[in-house]
Amino acid sequence: MNDTVLQYLLAAVVVLPLLGAVGALLPPPPGLRGKSPDQAVLRHGVTVSGVVLALSIALAAGFDHDHPAKMQASTDISWIPALGIRIHLGIDGISLPLLVLTALLTFLCAVYSYFKMPAGPSPKAFVALILVLESGTLATFAVLDLILFFLAFELVLIPMYFLIARWGGEGREKSALRFILYTLLGSVVMLLGLLLIGIKAGTFDMVALATDNGSHLSHTTQLIAALAIGLGLAVKAPMWPLHSWLPDAHTSAPTVGSVLLAGVLLKMGTYGFVRILLPITPEATRTYAPYLAAFAVIGIIYGSLACLALARQGTGGDLKRLIAYSSVGHMGFVLLGIATLTPTGVNGALFANIAHGLITGLLFFLVGSLKDRYGSTDLDRLAGQTGAALYGRAPRLGGLLAFGAVASLGLPGLAGFWGEMLAMFGAFKPAVGLHRGAYLTFTAIAAFGTLLTAAYLLVVVRRVCMGERSTAEATEPVLADVQTYEFAAWTPLVALTVIAGLWPALLLGLTDPAVRTLLGGS
Repeated sequence: MNDTVLQYLLAAVVVLPLLGAVGALLPPPPGLRGKSPDQAVLRHGVTVSGVVLALSIALAAGFDHDHPAKMQASTDISWIPALGIRIHLGIDGISLPLLVLTALLTFLCAVYSYFKMPAGPSPKAFVALILVLESGTLATFAVLDLILFFLAFELVLIPMYFLIARWGGEGREKSALRFILYTLLGSVVMLLGLLLIGIKAGTFDMVALATDNGSHLSHTTQLIAALAIGLGLAVKAPMWPLHSWLPDAHTSAPTVGSVLLAGVLLKMGTYGFVRILLPITPEATRTYAPYLAAFAVIGIIYGSLACLALARQGTGGDLKRLIAYSSVGHMGFVLLGIATLTPTGVNGALFANIAHGLITGLLFFLVGSLKDRYGSTDLDRLAGQTGAALYGRAPRLGGLLAFGAVASLGLPGLAGFWGEMLAMFGAFKPAVGLHRGAYLTFTAIAAFGTLLTAAYLLVVVRRVCMGERSTAEATEPVLADVQTYEFAAWTPLVALTVIAGLWPALLLGLTDPAVRTLLGGS
């Protein structure tokens, strides 16, 4: 496909959700109101996000898959000449999968919300916030200017804050406030690091800085900038011990808020590590890599132990909170892969990013449906109300929950397997100059974390899905199984989890050349 066409497609993918957000706040035309204005605005959200998904698929189809390391669909326009800030957009094999994942999850959330709108204020504001969130996330993966990256990075915070605070559940205002304070404080520190790089290097252009590979930045400048930027990215990742905002945010957020938070917003942090720190501050990244790996494996074990504690009978653990803590562990594998500074490890990190978005997005959809049916996500109550026999009362729902669990624990043949394995392979043989003994220890700890992951997920499946129904429960009406709109929202995630697991080259073929170029600085 002609690169000019790709330019327009990429620009449309980024800008259209913003225009759609404005349109959602306007009165619908008389002929499009349907049964009610609320229905019309929800249909508007489905339409806009569907068009964005179609455009992103067209962009992926037109992408030159023979040269995924080349920045394509590039737009480079001067914006603020006095500061050297440009509107620079482009995609390569690293950013393209994240772009498509964002468009897909937003569309599925819009479809789900059309039939199951969360309780709260007017759907107009809800749809507008979802579309602004989509635009900011897409822009984060598409922009190639450090200042634009920061602006896009920040754009998503406000809509997610209001989604939690206005459409969330119990404790939503406190959770939303904690989310915004953590992420804003991290962003302020990150901005200082971005400004330091731009001032010292004389440009904010990410492509030029990556090509330069830090040669115009002193070792001290790299150390200071990488530390500041890394802290800001680590909050969003989330990296232990900067993760504590995440469980509360997930527990209080509406279903679609949790799906988008886990599926795409967390990826913004790890994407920043790969896109900015690895190529632009390579010396500092090498210095900090062992510490990043150590924090990553602590996060893996910590997240798994927290999930085990929540999964135990009689603890009153919340299933939604458990999945949130599982994200701390899974994103630990992503950070470990990045910290190896090897193509194998970084490719594993990028693969795990996509796999986590698909699988955890599916799990949050499923937990949301359980809450709709039972009015709670408390594990003790779920196990009691289902009689530990979800298979018997709603077999499709139980089967999907079991599928999501085994995919999350990294069953071979599903998407969750490859990212974690490649991250550990990279840690087994890290980049030259990194202490192999330390990384072998990190590998062993991470491998133990996979056993803990399997343990808590199997406990969840046993408690919620399996077992015999009592005589009293046998007289209860059959629980509503998977509905048509749920099937439509969840099927793509299941299918892609299987496809990515059986055909990992589909994704690795995109990321590997781009990763090798970034690490080589060429």
